Amino acid sequence: MTDRIMALVAYLFLLGFLVVLAVGVPHIDLILVVIITLVLAGWDFWKHSGKSDSKL
Repeated sequence: MTDRIMALVAYLFLLGFLVVLAVGVPHIDLILVVIITLVLAGWDFWKHSGKSDSKL
């Protein structure tokens, strides 16, 4: 359970950093990279947050 909470906190920090970056430098290329990064990180969090470490 603690692993999921830490992963969620890390994702929220990544989200905050990338949103500030995209708002501060509003270029379409950078915004697309930010969106792709957030989608991939969110997908990774979603797929791996429910698995225990014993299966690795």
